[in-house]
Amino acid sequence: MSRSLSQCVIKLHEEHHALEDYQGGVPRWCSGCGDNAILAAMQRLCSEEDLAPENTVFVSGIGCSSRLPHYMKTYGFHGIHGRAFPVAEGIKMARPDLNVFVSTGDGDCCSIGAAHWIHAIRYNMNITVVLHDNHVYGLTKKQASPTSPRGLKSNTTPYGATLEPMNPLTVTLGVQGASFVAQGVDWVPEVLYDIMHAAFKHRGFSFVRILQRCPEFMPKAFDPWLHDPQRTMLLTHPDGLQLSPSLSSAYRNQRPHDPSNIDRAREIASMDDPIPVGILYRNPDAPCYEDLRHAGQMRSPEYIRAGLNREFDKYTVWPEGEEPAQQAG
Repeated sequence: MSRSLSQCVIKLHEEHHALEDYQGGVPRWCSGCGDNAILAAMQRLCSEEDLAPENTVFVSGIGCSSRLPHYMKTYGFHGIHGRAFPVAEGIKMARPDLNVFVSTGDGDCCSIGAAHWIHAIRYNMNITVVLHDNHVYGLTKKQASPTSPRGLKSNTTPYGATLEPMNPLTVTLGVQGASFVAQGVDWVPEVLYDIMHAAFKHRGFSFVRILQRCPEFMPKAFDPWLHDPQRTMLLTHPDGLQLSPSLSSAYRNQRPHDPSNIDRAREIASMDDPIPVGILYRNPDAPCYEDLRHAGQMRSPEYIRAGLNREFDKYTVWPEGEEPAQQAG
């Protein structure tokens, strides 16, 4: 039976989501913080892909980056420090039909959450991960993070950071199971969106590191790259980024790179000047953990309710003579 025109119009209205449908609370980040650019790209992605807010989840840990779920009008889980990955994986195992995103920072992911991060790469679950990397702990007011440059003077390194910074790209590419690795910068929003769109479309663990400015504690960290576009190297390929004419005229330092070449991806990931921006590696054939484990058998509300009651009953103190029949024996 064909639908009437009015029914089609109603359905179209119900299925289309405007940008405003994803705008939650007013962002409380500092003026000029790169997190604002990441949020804008994320909301645009949700809108252009028409992701149903009720079927979309943003998970985070602790830090400036981890406030992002508060600013998305979707489901969200603001967890504890470093534990975003296991929460996101649990959600995906229970409901593989949901769109699951992780918003994490260089401290949240690469320090206290490092073990979860490494194993999340191995599992290769269909989750989109955005690492906000500003090289410093911002929420707790300037402590050195694993990605802080050597010599950075902070509250925890008053004489300067001793160690060379960790490179999240090379770490990810060194773990068995990596299937999508990319890098963006907050000051090139067009490319930032294209990278995040490609990450979402990839089926597997999509890891996007975004270099983002912290105007409060690292105000000049990226000034040399902002003032000289030649120090940003855009990676292009028919199976990767394809630049608009206007962007190509401004950012002329471009390098063809096949994202299927993991050895070359590792070489490029080791570069820090110029900064490589684009898709470094993509393997669409890597198996997803939830598929291997046959996750996501849809559970009815009755099934879920019964399971919860069984767990609650284990810790219930029942009046004498009123213990449920299933508890007896």
